[in-house]
Amino acid sequence: MAIFVGMSKTGVHGTGMISVPLLASVFGGQLSSGIMLPILCIADVIGVWYYHRHASWVHLKKLFPWAVVGTIVGTIVGSMIDDHIFRMIMAVTIMASVVIMLWLEQHKEDIPDNKPFAAVTGTAGGFTSMVGNLASSVMAVYFLSMRLPKDAFIGTTAWFFMVMNWFKVPFHVFAWHTISWNSFLLDLIALPLIGIGAFIGILIVKNIPERIYRLFIIGMTLVAAIMMLI
Repeated sequence: MAIFVGMSKTGVHGTGMISVPLLASVFGGQLSSGIMLPILCIADVIGVWYYHRHASWVHLKKLFPWAVVGTIVGTIVGSMIDDHIFRMIMAVTIMASVVIMLWLEQHKEDIPDNKPFAAVTGTAGGFTSMVGNLASSVMAVYFLSMRLPKDAFIGTTAWFFMVMNWFKVPFHVFAWHTISWNSFLLDLIALPLIGIGAFIGILIVKNIPERIYRLFIIGMTLVAAIMMLI
């Protein structure tokens, strides 16, 4: 699981989402999101360290305010639903993202690059990030639609998730109580594996052409959706 997360943060997007249903099947939806978050925070730092120069801040500035709104809404909604609904939200989110990605590949000329589209995506990203750490699929839809080059895609997503994941920590600690000292110690054990995964991810991304990289993201997202529904 930690290796998959490390790979996802250095460009092999989608592998991190595979670990979401694996963890949810053991600990349940809400608790698993709290266990996963510190691992993501650590891996985010590695991703930003390696790809920080490639971020598109024009897009990030549009997304951040709305992502904060989505995170707050996700915190409120997440505290009101049971674990079954939590998992269903995860599955529907990933499947919807796959459908949208496939549609975008066929309708490149119809993609809106405006504030309302960024507002909807940012809010959805914040919400799904809080409810299941699934914003990767939602934000992939947005950044793929913006036609960002491979390195810019990775660098921009790295900054987005580092900021938002660290922002979410107090909500998990004080509102949901899904992060404890024991869960944090469990996450620290995974630190070496995160580093290994990050290194593997860098090697893989360097050898994937732009077109194949886009299809790879879609394919890995689909695999994660299937795993969530099983």
